Amino acid sequence: MSGRLIAVVGPSGVGKDSLIAGIVAVRPDVRPVRRTITRAAGLPGEDYDAVSDADFETLEAEGAFCLAWRAHGLAYGIPRDVLRDVNGGAERIVNLSRGVLAEADRVFPALLVLNVTARRDVLAQRLAARGREDAADIDQRLAQAARPLPDGLHAVEIANDGPLENSVAQALAALGPVKV
Repeated sequence: MSGRLIAVVGPSGVGKDSLIAGIVAVRPDVRPVRRTITRAAGLPGEDYDAVSDADFETLEAEGAFCLAWRAHGLAYGIPRDVLRDVNGGAERIVNLSRGVLAEADRVFPALLVLNVTARRDVLAQRLAARGREDAADIDQRLAQAARPLPDGLHAVEIANDGPLENSVAQALAALGPVKV
């Protein structure tokens, strides 16, 4: 029995981590992926393993990741055991970069993409509120917000500019029933 990787993608500030938390709260059979990131430890948001650039390079060279990419000055890795879990029938969910989707589609036997969207004004407000980016960074992230997904993916668009519970309901409908 093969499982599935559920890739939650979208521009910065669209609410990917909030959507993942909402899904996992209702569907405990869908387990979140803990990413390895070259980001300082203890920042608010998702749970992640913080590593230095040098440690990330070592881990990557040793084959510790089934997927790795760079974005916004950081390196991100998905631990190799996630692929093992999915191949064993597990449902895993991850905040993934749109730039690594084509590779994820090649690596994982089943991939569902939840393409999370929100209006530009909502994204700008959320980015400003989280306080991690300056005005120039926010403008750059907003400019990338409409980047299209690669062709041929199984993708479902989730609008997340209203109440979070509405977005979670859309995502749960896209996931379908719990596998027995």
